[in-house]
Amino acid sequence: MSAGHDHSHSHAHGHHHHDHTPKLDHLNTAFIVGIILNSAFVLLEVIAGLWSHSLSLLTDAGHNLSDVAGLALALLAFKLSNVGSSREYTYGYKRSTIIVSFFNAVILFVAVGFIGYEAVMRFIHPETIAGGTMAWVAFAGIGVNAFTAYLFVKDKDKDLNVKGAYLHMAVDAIVSFGVVVSGIIIYFTKLYWIDSVVSLIVAIVILRGTWSLLIDSLRLEMDGVPKEMDLENIKQELKKADGVLDVHHVHVWALSTTENALTAHLVIDPGSPLSFDSIKHDLRHRLEHLSISHSTFEPEFENEKCVKVGC
Repeated sequence: MSAGHDHSHSHAHGHHHHDHTPKLDHLNTAFIVGIILNSAFVLLEVIAGLWSHSLSLLTDAGHNLSDVAGLALALLAFKLSNVGSSREYTYGYKRSTIIVSFFNAVILFVAVGFIGYEAVMRFIHPETIAGGTMAWVAFAGIGVNAFTAYLFVKDKDKDLNVKGAYLHMAVDAIVSFGVVVSGIIIYFTKLYWIDSVVSLIVAIVILRGTWSLLIDSLRLEMDGVPKEMDLENIKQELKKADGVLDVHHVHVWALSTTENALTAHLVIDPGSPLSFDSIKHDLRHRLEHLSISHSTFEPEFENEKCVKVGC
């Protein structure tokens, strides 16, 4: 590489045009099937809950309705993420997947508040409950939720929205099991307060399952480094490339729930026999293995001083 000190090279950028992100197009069918199954089950739960006066069924129906909304929003986000770029949105609508994951977490927290309030009110004003109906409907819920969770199990570690869908459905299956148990207890003992206790347990389970989703999506929303990535490890990997003496001013953030981007200043060895294009090619290959599909580099020579804030 030339050791010239003119400034024509100082702002050269390398842009990554290859797509190495996970392909999740097959999940469209999974989301659609999940939406249809859970919508039908929500209707069943509402009818049975009103007839049996079961708060557990009604609150679980409300929770399942939020899951249906979440699945629908996630499906919409996946569709939008495939829309091409424009002059107004140069990355397209990829970020919609992050917005949806955050919005889903907020919806679930609102549902938890509602469930907690209704459970307390039922303690104060208990009602007679048809435990048998409650148990049978919840038993059907185990099947619906477990099957829906199965639709996402293969891809749950590839995308935050898919992980959210999987966790919600798996948790719902466990919650439905709890409602079955409480329905059986109520049927044989007439201890109607059990219904409120189960509702509070449902709220706590939802809260625990939703907290990590909220934190992870908020981190991406604030352009934080994705949780699974180690910034120091990324810097060390970049420094391993031939011709690179040092790396600084490194930024890593999520473009979507499946795509990550990086910008970095590279201190280049003036005596390196490699061209900058060759160095970029090596760096991009390294970053692909770290789940970073878009990268931009600004080269500097060893005897240059970066005067930008944050270097």
